[in-house]
Amino acid sequence: MSGRREEILDAALAIADEHGIEAVSMRALADRVGVTPMALYRHVKDKGALLDGMVGRLLTALLPPEADEGRTWEERLADLAHASRRVAQRHPWAAHLLFSRPAVTPDAVRAVDVIYTALIEAGVPEPEVPRLERLVSTFVIGFAASEASGRFTPGTLDPRGRRGQLPDSELPGHTRLAPWLDLPVDLTAEFEADLDDIRELIKAAARRHLTPLPAKSLTR
Repeated sequence: MSGRREEILDAALAIADEHGIEAVSMRALADRVGVTPMALYRHVKDKGALLDGMVGRLLTALLPPEADEGRTWEERLADLAHASRRVAQRHPWAAHLLFSRPAVTPDAVRAVDVIYTALIEAGVPEPEVPRLERLVSTFVIGFAASEASGRFTPGTLDPRGRRGQLPDSELPGHTRLAPWLDLPVDLTAEFEADLDDIRELIKAAARRHLTPLPAKSLTR
């Protein structure tokens, strides 16, 4: 990536941080970097390419350093998941953009490849790897998006007050779980528990497709 293109994409990220992703336009970006809109097209051909470039720029932060290449598949997946959460915390609008754009830039493709290689190393059969990559990515980005948007917070009412707005008979699940729903949520602990479950799911997918070795005959 050229230095000028990096500067343009960083300026687009800054606009989104300050005013939201909706404020990112070719004209606003041209004003930010001090050029005419037409001059931008030498580096990004249109708004779609700009958004794809922003996705790639965000996903650069997820790529492991070369020194980490000896880490296990479980450690590499955890590193990528934690990095994704940090990106969403730093750029609350980012998860929604990641959900809406395909991974097409070189940096974005490399981030996906980190997951592919981890799943292959875990023993997941190759035909199943794309599906499980989508599952892992959807969980990580979805958790980050929900946390950044405030979806996991109780809002203006605490859980007990919110449930009090409806008869218990209409919320049997809430009634049964009331003691647990009223507890404060530790999102970091929950994220780690979810990662543990994802790892177990991956191991289960690998085990399902293992072909048992034939038993050795006791006679010759």
